[in-house]
Amino acid sequence: MPALAKILIVFVSMLAVARLRLPLGAALVLGGIALEVWAGAPPGAILPALGRALAGAELWLLLAVTALIIEIGRFMTEERNAREILAATRRWGGRHGPACALMAPPAVIGLVPMPAGALFSAPFVAEAGAEARGTPEWKSAVNYWFRHIWEYWWPLYPGVIVAMSVFEMDAWQFISAEILYTPVAVAAGYAFLIRPRLGRLSAGTGSEGGSNRRAFFLLLPVGLVVAAVFACPLPLAALFPGLGLQVRKLLAVLIGLLLALTVVGVDEMRGGRWRMFSTLVKGKSLSVLFTLGGVLVFWSLLEDSGLLPVAGSELLRTGIPVAFAVAALPFVGGLVTGLAVGFTGTSFPLVVGLMHAEGSGLTPLATLVLAFGFGYMGMMLSPVHLCLLVTKEYFSSGVAPIYRVIAPCVGCILAFCVLAHLVLRWLGW
Repeated sequence: MPALAKILIVFVSMLAVARLRLPLGAALVLGGIALEVWAGAPPGAILPALGRALAGAELWLLLAVTALIIEIGRFMTEERNAREILAATRRWGGRHGPACALMAPPAVIGLVPMPAGALFSAPFVAEAGAEARGTPEWKSAVNYWFRHIWEYWWPLYPGVIVAMSVFEMDAWQFISAEILYTPVAVAAGYAFLIRPRLGRLSAGTGSEGGSNRRAFFLLLPVGLVVAAVFACPLPLAALFPGLGLQVRKLLAVLIGLLLALTVVGVDEMRGGRWRMFSTLVKGKSLSVLFTLGGVLVFWSLLEDSGLLPVAGSELLRTGIPVAFAVAALPFVGGLVTGLAVGFTGTSFPLVVGLMHAEGSGLTPLATLVLAFGFGYMGMMLSPVHLCLLVTKEYFSSGVAPIYRVIAPCVGCILAFCVLAHLVLRWLGW
């Protein structure tokens, strides 16, 4: 049986089992084990592979980072604090204040390569969207979509770094080809998610009180995390040269979150309302942490199985049109892994090989925009994408309803992707 068929069968079975009330985290671990078995791993190799996945530093750092995000999110979105921040956002947005209060929190958080960062912005979207009486899937879609408007080109993201490296492209070339995705994503999100509810949002906006000073203080935790993401990786690399890139990034986020937690503790002690870590033992928080752990174990076992590169090679040997393969390989990689670094790392070497093949007719920038656009939409539609999972859990929504809401936005990105590919190919770029 083709490797791609094995991956997709396990993938669908895993999601079906999760629908039968087995926790998704457990279903993901079982799916990863099934992939190892179907890839031909001997029985004695499966437990060590699972042990390596569970012992990985990235897994435990991610869980620690997510736990602190939940705690800081609890502080920033307590009713008094959330209303202060959203009132300031509306003031700063002027006549577009109600729309800005919905779009700005996930967009700003999206500038920080923070694992499961959608969990940070979800409470703000919940508060800002309350007056619109939006459904859980609509709030989920707003949070999820605007969280991901920068990663097409923002050079702090690992997926972008991998793509530039594989294509052997300077940063300015990469950014010039990819940057237009962001305004297209913003326009699509505004047109299909925000504008239909603007009337309700505007009608619900009363006089806004609060002070800018308090709002800036409440935003300080986010600022500390952003500053740590920029400032800490280089010192960490100098102090611990043996650490991998992703581990250094997670440690940088963790340092920023610990600094932010200090601000939270000082404010709560000063106000006489200490509630630190009160939400981490609740069912929703534990469910988020368990699901995230399952995703990381699944990805580790999938990578260990070696099935994805085999599936890509099999697809190429079918003789399908080259442009279709350039779009399909990253799309499948994004759909199965739910990670930008997943589709860039597994499929882009194959894509570049296709581009250089004699008679392909492909050009570098045209190939890049087609491969990245389809890979990114595969990632956005992946049921194992961390941000989708934490957003779904937070708003108590289903995955399929979120897909229905963001479908027009996804269609716009794919249409732009194909158009940009054709134009750049015609120009010979």
